[in-house]
Amino acid sequence: MDLKDSMYYIPARHQPKRKRVAIYARVSSNTKDQLRSLANQVSALTQKVSLVEDWRLVDIYIDVASAKEKLKREEFNRLIVDCRNKKVTIVLTKSVSRFGRDTIEALETVRLLKELKVRIIFDQEDIDTASEDSELLLTIYESLAQADNESRSQNIKLGHRYRAMDGTSKLYHRKCYGYDHDKEGLLIVNEEQAVVVRQIFAWYLEGNSIVGLIKLLEENHIPSPRGKAKWSKRALETMLSNEKYIGKVHLFKNNEYEDSYLIEDNHTAIISKYVFEKVQSEKSRRSNVIRTGNGLERKNSKYSSKA
Repeated sequence: MDLKDSMYYIPARHQPKRKRVAIYARVSSNTKDQLRSLANQVSALTQKVSLVEDWRLVDIYIDVASAKEKLKREEFNRLIVDCRNKKVTIVLTKSVSRFGRDTIEALETVRLLKELKVRIIFDQEDIDTASEDSELLLTIYESLAQADNESRSQNIKLGHRYRAMDGTSKLYHRKCYGYDHDKEGLLIVNEEQAVVVRQIFAWYLEGNSIVGLIKLLEENHIPSPRGKAKWSKRALETMLSNEKYIGKVHLFKNNEYEDSYLIEDNHTAIISKYVFEKVQSEKSRRSNVIRTGNGLERKNSKYSSKA
């Protein structure tokens, strides 16, 4: 019997169209954990597509990008182009956070794809843009995610403060020029660099300006902390004010609204307190800015140095 004579025959033009589904997945770095997460995302979403009878997987779009930097998401952009060209009717993705880097980007893309009559399904949040209230739900979820990130950031800051309070913070042993870390991560003197630090303090007390110090360091072929031939003014100004060279560490001291934490003799000093204080007095003397009853004012004359 001819198939066309069968009562069960459906002409090709009457066969239901299968929806063209695309999977979009994104991770924020190419570490092993993130790539494993990416593989799990794609595997789980592919399985979901296979379970729906009238869905057909047409493509998988994968971006390995940073959420912090404004990097171009090539696969994301390719997905949008394919949606414009009617190659895709449904986009399936793990979550709002994997789809958009922020609320504005997520909502703008949702609106665009809705105009193109492309449906987006966020698996984790169970949001389907075919629903009328999906945009409201997206806003709510993004707001919750942002609040969660802010809370996590605040907890990290509090953790730093608690460790500073009990003296266990690693910030007490943050390296600077003149110091290295021992096996336990504690500060120890780098003797070769310490000689340079002492010389810089001595040169300054001999009357040399910051520009003069840069010249002397170049003449003596002493590379900067970053290995460059020329030292920066900022590096030298920071060095001459750094209490770490007298063994002192003062955390969070520049925040007038919160407590600060001070440890004397935290590590071996490179400069004596006497020399350090003389340098601070000399810096103040040379400054052409003074504090008066009217606030900060410039002196009439500037300091004249050797160089």
